Amino acid sequence: AYTSRENTAYHVKILKKDLILAVNILIDILTNSVFEELELEKEKDVIKQEIGQSKDTPDDIIFDYFQSVAFPNQPIGRSILGTSENIKNFTRGTLIDYLRSEYTSNRIIFSASGNINHDELVSMIANQMSDYAVYKSDSFDKANYFGGEYREIRDLEQVHIVLGMEGVSYNDDYYFSSQIYSSILGGGMSSRLFQEIRENKGLCYSVYSFASSYIDSGLVGVYAGTSSNQIKDLIPSVIEEIHNMTNCVTDEAIDRAKAQLKASIVMSQENTSSRCENIARQLIIHDRPVTNSEIISKIESVDRQQVLNFAKHILDNGLPVFSAIGPVSKVEKFEKITERLNN
Repeated sequence: AYTSRENTAYHVKILKKDLILAVNILIDILTNSVFEELELEKEKDVIKQEIGQSKDTPDDIIFDYFQSVAFPNQPIGRSILGTSENIKNFTRGTLIDYLRSEYTSNRIIFSASGNINHDELVSMIANQMSDYAVYKSDSFDKANYFGGEYREIRDLEQVHIVLGMEGVSYNDDYYFSSQIYSSILGGGMSSRLFQEIRENKGLCYSVYSFASSYIDSGLVGVYAGTSSNQIKDLIPSVIEEIHNMTNCVTDEAIDRAKAQLKASIVMSQENTSSRCENIARQLIIHDRPVTNSEIISKIESVDRQQVLNFAKHILDNGLPVFSAIGPVSKVEKFEKITERLNN
């Protein structure tokens, strides 16, 4: 099982002959979980250990701080792991009530990929879930982007930073432009950030960009880690590359980014688990499976001007969000970072 920002998944990969058993187990987990007190206490300890491990991993936890500053006091801004205090206070009744109120029939999607018979699988699930006709309104708290900063002084070898802006949702017209933008800016060894920040200037070992989309919002940003002595040069260099994306994008770079995106889509089809997850995600977002040819067609339709427009759009889209962990004394003030981005 795993939890992402907007959904939770329970999955199993099995031999064809074990399909009935697998479906039985998954449905049993959803409908008949016991949450035995002793086992619950053990698991609470495990989760608290996971929270502690995350806090000891600066290049991991910094993204939680980044998210919480971008979307403060909102579900989308909270850590998936939660807090140790909340975990401590969870009871068996808490989990059962949550299961009944949130795991309703209109919120559950069954997805499968591989050597299966579709009609047989649907019939199997329908028979077992026939009494699970619980319905709840599908409303949710809308994401409200703020921006701002988070800094934490830690005795570390490196300063870890994430700098970003509000992005776009899955259904936004800019969605595929955002993916191509991120690929060109920091999506691999041929990207601008890697070539300029790491290879040409030697300012860091790890640097990359990301474009994360949600149902109703998104984030675009850059992660980097460097020494306290080089952070003063790193941030201006990163911002310079972000600015360059508003006017210096070549057709060759766009074609290369498109090729990378298309390759990842096509190659993901070679894995049944990836296919299964993609179908479920598409049903959640678009209410239907989306074919590879449709996705590739939308990628191909993105042109240079759309990427340039997106680069300008995110810079004009409100206050940036910035998080930093480590020896941050030499990290310039947030006001200065904001001024650099706006100029």
